[in-house]
Amino acid sequence: MDERGNRENDFLNQRTRQQGTVRRPGSSDQRPGSSGTGEYRISGSRETTQHDESWRGMSSRNPSASYTQDGKEWSRVNAGNRQRIGGTGTEPMRNGSTNSGSSRSGSANAGGNRSRNVSRSRGSAGAQPGGQRPKRRSSRARRRRRNLLIRMFLLIAVIVGIAGGVFIWQRYGPSKEKADLEQYYGLTGEDSLALVVNDQVIKGEDSGHVVGKMIDGEPYIEYSVVRKFINERFYWDPNESVMLYTLPNGNVSVTVGSKEYTEVTEKKSEDFIILKTEGRTAYIALPFIQQYTNLDYSVYKNPDRVVVTSDWGKIQTSVLKRDTEVRYQGGVKSPILTEVRKADKVTVLEDEDDWKKVATADGFIGYVKTNALKKVVEEETSREFTEPEYTNISMNQTINMAWHNVDNAEANSYVLETIAGTKGLTTIAPTWFSIADTNGNINSLASSDYVNYAHQSNLDVWAVLRDFHGGINSYEETYEVLSHTSKRETLINQVIAAALQSGIDGINLDFELISEECGEHYIQFVRELSVKCRQNGLVFSVDNYVPQPYNGHYSLEEQGIMADYVVIMAYDEHTEGSYEAGSVASYGYVEQGIKDALKSVPKEKLVIGVPLYTRLWFETPKTDAEMDASEGEAANYANKVTSTAMGMDEAQQILQSAGVQAEWNDTDKQYYAEWEADGGVYKIWLEDTASLEEKLKLIKSNQLAGVAEWKLGWENSSIWDLILQYVN
Repeated sequence: MDERGNRENDFLNQRTRQQGTVRRPGSSDQRPGSSGTGEYRISGSRETTQHDESWRGMSSRNPSASYTQDGKEWSRVNAGNRQRIGGTGTEPMRNGSTNSGSSRSGSANAGGNRSRNVSRSRGSAGAQPGGQRPKRRSSRARRRRRNLLIRMFLLIAVIVGIAGGVFIWQRYGPSKEKADLEQYYGLTGEDSLALVVNDQVIKGEDSGHVVGKMIDGEPYIEYSVVRKFINERFYWDPNESVMLYTLPNGNVSVTVGSKEYTEVTEKKSEDFIILKTEGRTAYIALPFIQQYTNLDYSVYKNPDRVVVTSDWGKIQTSVLKRDTEVRYQGGVKSPILTEVRKADKVTVLEDEDDWKKVATADGFIGYVKTNALKKVVEEETSREFTEPEYTNISMNQTINMAWHNVDNAEANSYVLETIAGTKGLTTIAPTWFSIADTNGNINSLASSDYVNYAHQSNLDVWAVLRDFHGGINSYEETYEVLSHTSKRETLINQVIAAALQSGIDGINLDFELISEECGEHYIQFVRELSVKCRQNGLVFSVDNYVPQPYNGHYSLEEQGIMADYVVIMAYDEHTEGSYEAGSVASYGYVEQGIKDALKSVPKEKLVIGVPLYTRLWFETPKTDAEMDASEGEAANYANKVTSTAMGMDEAQQILQSAGVQAEWNDTDKQYYAEWEADGGVYKIWLEDTASLEEKLKLIKSNQLAGVAEWKLGWENSSIWDLILQYVN
């Protein structure tokens, strides 16, 4: 042993003599169940020295070596624990470990302190012999590692939380993106003007043109937009570069690029150009439109836009609780159209639970959160304006009119024979006028003698003006006449002159070749003819098909204002060109026609036309070659059909000849028969007193203006007594 070791032994011997007792390093003062165990007494320094040397030697040479004390064997383990072998079992000697499952704790005694002091003096860098670290440092390292893991976990949690918050905000947080207002309003070009009409943004695709322009400080609206969204009574003739507006006593007329205009016969002017054009496209100054329309408007900038209100009545409004945004669609991610302030009033258009569609006063139509609005209330809006009154001529009796098909002048001479068997007629309508050419000239079969005979029989004469069975007979030719203001004027003047010359009482307009493109020109013709008829004391009636989606351009509603009577020809449900056999006028067809017409025409102006004829159908299966040759809708039908129109008496004769008894069809409210002959099947839906009475009941129950029959000469004489029961 070297000098350093001797000094340590001397120090230990001295401490032993002072204390007299040595405790094993790491032992407790008292272990449960083993009184005195773990300590021993020695009588001299030699013995103590030998023990300590043997302990240190054992620890350094063999970490797992054991020794014996007080009859118990102890061992040193690699992990720095001492275990007692024997007795009640293996006892871990580390501070705070258990013995047979029991906790041992307490402060180290003097012997333990001495042993730890010796341990600190050996080894290097704080390591004990055998590579063991001091327990206190090992505990601190564990705590540091544990704290490091906790800090890393918290850091990761914070990062994940921040990332999650950003994700949630990006996904669900309100967007600050601003909407592209030029795209929103459909603006193109420098002088382009956005248009909002009755809380609806009107874009170019709605008309095919730029909807508005700001020119010299005045707003101008494109003609087709004016007609569709503001006032359909304005009429533009691009062929003759004139704009018209029909008043009850005549037209307002404006030429392109002028500040002056004519109202019926009076010359007037404005301090702005009324009508501007780009090619064939017309733009009308909004202040001029306002003179003839019950509307208000306001102009705003950034972007340039005009807000028009022409619908008046009840609306839903609300006031904002706080500052917020109006978004393009309902949702916080939708772009912002504009910002609105607390106490601003908006019009509520739609309720979508969490969002409401609203219109701002300055022309933004979008969505705000429902919780940003106060209670929705109902308001009544109005504006002082005197609407023009289009007066009408009323007959003060229920109309019972029959059309008289007159093909030539000679047929006029048979008028007395034609009406001799009738009863209860109020009016006869001879087919006298047709359009001779595309310049608007007419063909006339009018006869003063005919009128005189009719008047002697207490019948009014309403001469029919047709666009077929005359000089013209096509959609294109009718369009050519009606789309030129001067040609319409020629046609009207000639018809009125012929009517006055022959002494007739009214004009019955029957134009059936009106294309959708021709619709606006046709209804302008109706307006102009109605004014002339009224000015000359002629009753003006207009014939129409049963209302269908494909004939909406006939403008029943405007007819109901302009005409004295509107006639619905409630027949031709199936015609000569139909691909299948069917009734000429089933009950349901007539009933629905009346219902739809009443949506546009007052009942006191509505007259229902009924058929005095039927069709005999002949049906044969198509051959394979005929099926292959069929095109379009015809390809959907396996049978080929033909038909012949005939009067009531002739139809009964056909049944008698075939030996067939017709049976009542309660759905169609008609007698029906079919039979096989000539290699096919004959079918017929009869028009007789039974079917006619069902139609007359509909006319009476709806309190309509009257009935019209097509045509005189096809009826059975018994129908007149029947009609008298329901008319007059």
